[in-house]
Amino acid sequence: MDDVVLRGPLIADGTGAPAHRADVGIKDGVISSIGEGISATRSIDADGLVLAPGFIDMHSHSDLRVLAEPDHLAKVSQGVTTEVLGQDGLSYAPVDDEVLATLRGQLAGWNDDPPGFDWNWRSVGQYLDRLDQGIAVNAAYLVPQGTLRMLAVGWEDRPATESEMDTMRSVLAQSLAEGAMGMSSGLTYTPGMYADMAELVQLCEVVGRHGGFYSPHHRSYGAGALEAYAEMVDVSKRSGCALHLAHATMNFPVNKGRAPELLRLLDDAIAQGADISLDTYPYLPGATYLSALLPSWATEGGPDRALARLSDVDVRERIREEIEETGSDGCHGVPVDWDSIEINGVRNDRNAHLVGASVLRSAARLGRAPAEVYFDVLVDERLGTSCLMHVGHEENVQAIMKHPAHTGGSDGLLVGDRPHPRAWGTFPRYFARYVRELGVLSLEECVEHLTGRAAKRLRLTDRGLVREGYAADLVLFDPATIADTATFDEPRQQAAGIPYVFCNGVTVIDDGTATGSLPGHSLRSRP
Repeated sequence: MDDVVLRGPLIADGTGAPAHRADVGIKDGVISSIGEGISATRSIDADGLVLAPGFIDMHSHSDLRVLAEPDHLAKVSQGVTTEVLGQDGLSYAPVDDEVLATLRGQLAGWNDDPPGFDWNWRSVGQYLDRLDQGIAVNAAYLVPQGTLRMLAVGWEDRPATESEMDTMRSVLAQSLAEGAMGMSSGLTYTPGMYADMAELVQLCEVVGRHGGFYSPHHRSYGAGALEAYAEMVDVSKRSGCALHLAHATMNFPVNKGRAPELLRLLDDAIAQGADISLDTYPYLPGATYLSALLPSWATEGGPDRALARLSDVDVRERIREEIEETGSDGCHGVPVDWDSIEINGVRNDRNAHLVGASVLRSAARLGRAPAEVYFDVLVDERLGTSCLMHVGHEENVQAIMKHPAHTGGSDGLLVGDRPHPRAWGTFPRYFARYVRELGVLSLEECVEHLTGRAAKRLRLTDRGLVREGYAADLVLFDPATIADTATFDEPRQQAAGIPYVFCNGVTVIDDGTATGSLPGHSLRSRP
């Protein structure tokens, strides 16, 4: 007798094949049977619901929150059962004490720095062991290239020496052997952006030998975006490493309507034998930490030196000129539009009046120049501030999500006063807006994008499909009512139309309510 039987759902199995009806049995954490006449201890009436594999968030920033709040309602409530951490070249393993202390401050705008938190790991293997102590979803990890550079080179803007390259290659190889799925980069974030192509190729050669993939946040999503994408394709070709493009879109006014150019570039490379995939989120604004807009030279040497520069009147003017007039590399080479930059998270209550408004609107209200408001809040918050960037284009979002290499990623930040709603709404939004409302994708196509394709990139041979013997990572949803309810004003809202979610056969959402169960664990690379 099975543990649970799901009676009569419409199964979208993750392959893109036409959906079909059947009962599905779950036993001992796996899909034990698909068909009719299944006996089980518990029976769930799934008539009128779609059964899909659990959604895989290919770009997640839950590195700390999944540990600090392991019930992880933001993700399990939208049907996510696996997420990929260690993104954008910056995360908390592998580290030493000094690098960890720096990262805790630098990434506070992404992940907060919870008081009393137990930082009881330093290596990737130790971090994965910590995940295995109990979380609500499964989690994979990418080695962050910016963190590797901090360990070996520090914060200097220069090429790595051969000795430093040896250190990075060695630590990277060890991290991959301990279970990391690949490597990420944040090439508009310091110090990762200081790496040249030759350095990236050498590191990706190590990743490729371990069967992993490279997931870069490349050097520009604005001016020079296509050139930046082309550089990543070239890194993949030269190193022989598979490529997964993170939050792959074309943003800022300069790239309106230019998604077809990106897709032609990728299609040409794939036709020549390149192994390329990508992920996107179904929203127009992006999100990051506010200091990311600074030019790279202004943050060289680390956060303390950056704060010292921001306290110097003459240096401030140089930074202002580059941000507002030239276009800094931190702002993707595009002169900043202060009305498109919305502060959405601060750590000090005295700055709460800035939350929910653009820098331009706050500056007008205060009777000050926008750049001065920007500089002052960075200094007062010690760089621990997050923002939304309203720079996307709907036609680009739709064109890219239809590509056969596309997967889904929330890129969601879970902290701050008003985090981007994609942290709570990405996956139901795909079905509500782009399947049901606009018909950009069929139901089966959308499920495949968010499950089977992502599992293939992660080389998960027992997840991502509704198939006997596969792990029972499953979501039941109502195709007529599934919807994201999270908004920019009220971002922490549970999705509608998702009554049941199973992770490793355990119900984490039961009749619409979180159970608090923690059946998830790390997913480690296989040789």
